[in-house]
Amino acid sequence: MLNCTRFGQVAGAPAGAVRMRAFLALSVCYVVVLNSHARQGHVDTQLLLICFLTFVIHLIGTLAYSVRIAGVRTRRIAVSLALFSILMLVSRTSNSFLGPFLAKRVESNLDTLANHALLGDFRWLLVSASLATIAGALLIPTFQRVFCRAVLHFQVHRSMPKLIMHGFFKGGLSYVKDAASMPAARNLTELRARHGVSGRITVLNVGATALWTVGVFAALYAGVLDPSVRVTSSTLSSIINGGATIMMAVFIDPHMSGMTDDVVEGKIGEGQFRQAVVWLVGSRLAGTLAAQVLLLPAAMLIVAVAHFI
Repeated sequence: MLNCTRFGQVAGAPAGAVRMRAFLALSVCYVVVLNSHARQGHVDTQLLLICFLTFVIHLIGTLAYSVRIAGVRTRRIAVSLALFSILMLVSRTSNSFLGPFLAKRVESNLDTLANHALLGDFRWLLVSASLATIAGALLIPTFQRVFCRAVLHFQVHRSMPKLIMHGFFKGGLSYVKDAASMPAARNLTELRARHGVSGRITVLNVGATALWTVGVFAALYAGVLDPSVRVTSSTLSSIINGGATIMMAVFIDPHMSGMTDDVVEGKIGEGQFRQAVVWLVGSRLAGTLAAQVLLLPAAMLIVAVAHFI
């Protein structure tokens, strides 16, 4: 039977529920901060919902790295990616609601809120993206174990409905509790010894994540900076997202796919692959933080392009 627990395992770690304390503490702190602002009248229910949708999108995006780990552990990469597409449906559904909710918020407050107030809302959304990335990083060891188990279950039954029923009603939730684990401390201590991925790929991942994170937000905020071109600006997020998509499709995804195949074929060790995941998750977090810096310049660029065309 395949060992699905090595990634992220910590020697002497406490029980599953205790291992999740760091993630729960992060979530509680996030909710407390938002609620404290809500009591002061600075954050409303609509913004809380938008922050939640942003959190879900970036959480699933970060957990995507654990799918490759599960594929390596089970040697079922194609099945792993196919099963992960179910979670991607949740992300895409959240994304489909995020845009309209954001647009409605901007349109409803153009005449009543100062520009800096709406800018503060977008800053909160970017904070949500960063916190989701941190939460996803903490959940990668747990998620890869659960996903590894799901892949093996699917190999036997070949039924997605059965897998879903098993996950929610036949002991799946108790397995999640038992599989819960924090990332291994050695993953950080080994960063100095080896990088896993080249510096070029790491920098490209920072840039691609920053552009992809800020794209829609910058396009909508461009409409705040110049309402006369807000409709045109809202359609120009593809300028920024397109650059991020090209960087991911041409450089980052092929590199990780090749490395995944190399691990399966035994050309490189799982330790190096694990370090690659750590560096990419770290660079993804750096990208969400860099998006804070890019928000205003990107919005101004979109305004300029909207006037030019």
